[in-house]
Amino acid sequence: MEFYFYSLIAGVIALLFSFGFAYSVLRKPEGNKKMQEVSQAIKLGAKGYLSRQLKVIAAFVVVLAIAFVFLPNGVDISIAFVVGAVTAYLTAYLGMNVAVRANIRTTKSAEDGVHKAFSTAVHGGAVTGFAAVGFSLIGVSLLLLYLGTSNVLLLIGFGFGASIVSLFARVGGGIYTKAADVGADLVGKTELNLPEDDPRNPAVIADLVGDNVGDCAGMAADVYESYSVTIVAALLIAVGSAAAGAATSLLAYPMYVLSIGVASSIIAMLFTRTRKQNMSVALYKGIGSAVIIAALLDLALTYFTGMPIGYFAAVLAGLVLTIALFWITDYFTGSISKPVIKIATAAKGGAGTDVIMGLSVGLKSTWPSVLAVVLAIFVSYESAGLYGIGIAAVGMLSLTATILTIDSFGPITDNAGGIAEMGGAPASVRSATDKLDALGNTTKATTKGFAIGGAALSATALFVAFAQAVGITSLDALNPLITIGIFIGALLPFLFSSFLMEAVGHAANLMVDEVRRQVKTIKGMLTGKAKPDYAKAVDIATVNAIKALIVPELIAILVPIAVGLVLGKAALGGLLVGMIPASFVLALFMANAGAAMDNAKKYIESGKFGGKGSDTHKAAVVGDTLGDPLKDTAGPALNSMIKVVSTISILLAPVFVAFALL
Repeated sequence: MEFYFYSLIAGVIALLFSFGFAYSVLRKPEGNKKMQEVSQAIKLGAKGYLSRQLKVIAAFVVVLAIAFVFLPNGVDISIAFVVGAVTAYLTAYLGMNVAVRANIRTTKSAEDGVHKAFSTAVHGGAVTGFAAVGFSLIGVSLLLLYLGTSNVLLLIGFGFGASIVSLFARVGGGIYTKAADVGADLVGKTELNLPEDDPRNPAVIADLVGDNVGDCAGMAADVYESYSVTIVAALLIAVGSAAAGAATSLLAYPMYVLSIGVASSIIAMLFTRTRKQNMSVALYKGIGSAVIIAALLDLALTYFTGMPIGYFAAVLAGLVLTIALFWITDYFTGSISKPVIKIATAAKGGAGTDVIMGLSVGLKSTWPSVLAVVLAIFVSYESAGLYGIGIAAVGMLSLTATILTIDSFGPITDNAGGIAEMGGAPASVRSATDKLDALGNTTKATTKGFAIGGAALSATALFVAFAQAVGITSLDALNPLITIGIFIGALLPFLFSSFLMEAVGHAANLMVDEVRRQVKTIKGMLTGKAKPDYAKAVDIATVNAIKALIVPELIAILVPIAVGLVLGKAALGGLLVGMIPASFVLALFMANAGAAMDNAKKYIESGKFGGKGSDTHKAAVVGDTLGDPLKDTAGPALNSMIKVVSTISILLAPVFVAFALL
């Protein structure tokens, strides 16, 4: 049986587990009528946003699919492109639709204790995790069956389709969620002294919707993209690295590793349980067990298939990198870590000192993660050459189901807390959901570290594939065209991020104006006698997020095309060399700085340094307001930008070779 049938079976099994977890969550009770009203508002807001976004995505996909037909083997590339886009969107759509139903069930489960609610939220998150790997493995395996192993290069269309959807989901969802969050905080907390998720705040439903479209759908599409393009990159490198007639075993090995990752993640779910032990320990037991099980099975795979032990060493480097990035991110952003307490302490001096310390922590947090990725690249290359870099990325991303499960746990528990607050749940329920929310806030930060590191490693593998595709064996930095490309590449993430930060600032201002307008015009709103106009706030976030994502999308697509056509393949190679490390480090800085400032605020809210409502707390809210678009919009969106630029460079490589002006 051909190797891709095994990965196809693994993909089907993953999808069945996803559906099974969805069924187990949806059969749980929903809670009282007031909770259901809040939950329904969140569902409608999320559905409305995704519907509008789908129209924009569909337009882009149709135009690009038609354009690709004119390339060599264009019909097959277009088919692969559409399959990649459709499966990526299905992953985000399925995961988010279950998440917006799991939130209220998590709140209801909290009536029976925090551990019951924990289980509900984890199973809700697992729907996204297993759907991502299931759809991707099924899509790639069927395309291999259709195209044949002699046409692996055409799979880059699949990777680019996933990248386009990821860029839309990450950028649009990130702008939406932070415009709502910042608007809700600036007026609700600092001006009106309202608690978080207070039903009197008009922006609170938009904020809860944003958790789903940004942290759930956006993250799902982001990691799905990393998983998919890593598969494609590894297969392309395998073809480029293989001696005549020896490609099949090199193609099969990464697909087997990914299939093992599915099995490891399924078994790891048995360890992600909690009764009386610490809930964070349960989550990290899940990650640790997945890594250990995958390592043992990958070692057995390497032995029984007769592959060199260096291949296993490369895969192991990727698995170890997963644990390293989690530990590093948790150290700098954890709820009671020394760097977070340092930021909280600085907030006693005011908003300025809070922000200064937060940015300092973010800057400092970059070096250990960069060192970890560099060591993984070094070990994998020394163990198995360029092919080793590809399978190291495969090893790391093979645990995607586990990582996305833990990440999606975050927005579900965040929403559960909001539903408890707005639905008038008893204090015991709110206490349970607060604990889950605090844990989810930490896991969202640590999984972002994984996503950013995974993007960097997969982009490195894509760069190797690009170099093989255009026949580049080395880049001479003394060549002025290559130097120009490096500078453009290093500039790209800063320009891209500036548009996202500006978009969040603009939309947040509109949200602030709307909240203030409702405070003035809706009599009795602040006393609870009249309901805010939640729908208007949701509409502001939706419309402005969709508008603002077009320019960043075009930057990521058009800049590499322009460089490739005007300056040639070597300059485009220089662009990738400059872009990948610059984007990686900038994304780490922004994500970690924002997460650390967020948890510093929560540390103060726990009763430290005067607690909620104190001057120290107000200073920390300002720091968190700055950190929000850093950690949830600009930082994570760079993951998608890296891979869009890389995949389109490979996709159009024949055009750049044939038609470049210089």
